[in-house]
Amino acid sequence: MKCPFCGRDNTRVIDSRPADENNSIRRRRMCDECGKRFTTYEKIETIPLIVIKKDNNRETYDRSKIEAGVLRACHKRPVSANQITRLVDEVETEVFNMEEKEIPSQVIGELVMDRLKDLDAVAYVRFASVYREFKDINTFMDELKKVISTKG
Repeated sequence: MKCPFCGRDNTRVIDSRPADENNSIRRRRMCDECGKRFTTYEKIETIPLIVIKKDNNRETYDRSKIEAGVLRACHKRPVSANQITRLVDEVETEVFNMEEKEIPSQVIGELVMDRLKDLDAVAYVRFASVYREFKDINTFMDELKKVISTKG
């Protein structure tokens, strides 16, 4: 941390304490060069994640959209609410661990499909049919054949 008085970067923390209802940390620092003290505040950077849609429009990330898609795919399937929540949590964690400011919706969709494939084959094919916009029965059958070959 640079000293605001002399501009040197030889400073040290002499006291830390929570501030702003535990949303930031107040640090008292001292410059080893000029001996002056100053205060800094450290807080989490919250940059909203932007999702780039297929038509190149951008919108802020919305977890509920992933949940809704997975719920539709799992409708009347033997998949518990806890399993769905866990799947969405895993996808969300992976998305945020990428540390990107913008992410294509296709990446999120592929992450969901990877997990649905292991959870429930029917839910996977339902999700894939909407997500990949199957145009006819042949593309649907091609996807089914892939699922069958990986299961057997």
